[in-house]
Amino acid sequence: MSWTGFAAVFVAFFLTHSIPVRPAVKSRIVGVVGARGFTIGYSALSIGMLALLIWAAGQAPYIQLWPQMGWQRHLVHVGMLAVCLILALSIARPNPFSFGGARNTEFDPSRPGIVRWLRHPILLALALWAGLHLLPNGDLAHVILFGVLGTFAIAGRAIIDRRNRRLKGAAVWKDLRSRVASGPRFHAPLSWGGLGIRLGLAVAGFTLLLWMHPVVIGVSAL
Repeated sequence: MSWTGFAAVFVAFFLTHSIPVRPAVKSRIVGVVGARGFTIGYSALSIGMLALLIWAAGQAPYIQLWPQMGWQRHLVHVGMLAVCLILALSIARPNPFSFGGARNTEFDPSRPGIVRWLRHPILLALALWAGLHLLPNGDLAHVILFGVLGTFAIAGRAIIDRRNRRLKGAAVWKDLRSRVASGPRFHAPLSWGGLGIRLGLAVAGFTLLLWMHPVVIGVSAL
């Protein structure tokens, strides 16, 4: 694949990922397939586009910037377990600060969970994933791939904050942030069983990523 083809895949990736932050486009799609259908469909599209982008980086011209070393892989393993934990504790949980969130009207500022520490946990997980994968992938195409995705995730936090502040109103936004920040740093989860399930899913997800890495990416993570 040429650099032009790689760039074209990148453009397609960002176009598809702009859908959730475009209310007019999103509302039309939701009107046709429903909110649940949109969530399922967009999740599948996002995963598919990410897989295509990673594949395209592997097909682009190879220009090495730094070599791969063993310690880099070990650090990625530890970091990716943390990424899986963040995702397991945040997916399908109320989060009025995010661009999505499940059942946001049920969000309790006095029991914010992971949102107390990470306002945008999924974007942070994406940024960590990208930054970690920069280490063992020192060729130009992958540096561009993970560097841009990491920057996109970090910048997305500020963009979503500005959008939510505008939609909710500055006073409501400030009050919500203040109530979350002034809440307890640690509190018992609403369900210990639910917490155990999410921690188990994190470990299972991490194991699945290790197992599927050579199948999907073509390179063993070990």
